[in-house]
Amino acid sequence: MELITTTSELSAACERLARHPFVTVDTEFLRETTYYPLLCVAQMASSDEAVVIDALASGIDLKPFFELMANPGVLKVFHAARQDIEIVWHRAGIIPRPLFDTQVAAMVLGYGDSISYDQLVQRITGDALDKSHRFTDWTRRPLTPAQTTSLRYSRFHSVKAS
Repeated sequence: MELITTTSELSAACERLARHPFVTVDTEFLRETTYYPLLCVAQMASSDEAVVIDALASGIDLKPFFELMANPGVLKVFHAARQDIEIVWHRAGIIPRPLFDTQVAAMVLGYGDSISYDQLVQRITGDALDKSHRFTDWTRRPLTPAQTTSLRYSRFHSVKAS
């Protein structure tokens, strides 16, 4: 997993990820004290790599990330995409397209109306994900080793194309 803190690193990673037919995307944000969610971290993965974008890194321009979100040639895979879409919309005025929401797909397949990602993984694979950092303060810098470890093993980072 690569931690991205500069615009040049982000641009290079987005260029690599754009070569794939799909990328998985997850965001970590602060919403409790803000009207709109404050993007803190964005995670993306292809079948080849996983990256974590420090959206609060000094001087980072997220334009390459938003360009990837708008790229019509790359399917963006989210779980429970509503808040992720809201973040992209408020920061860049775009809706990620094309988009696949695994929570909606799970609903269609009979897993319930709003199954969480960790519950879905548990029911399909039997694996338990570590969700102990679900309510961590993602605005604090530097990110702690525990936070970066939780990102490494969180949503979509073990994705492999079948």
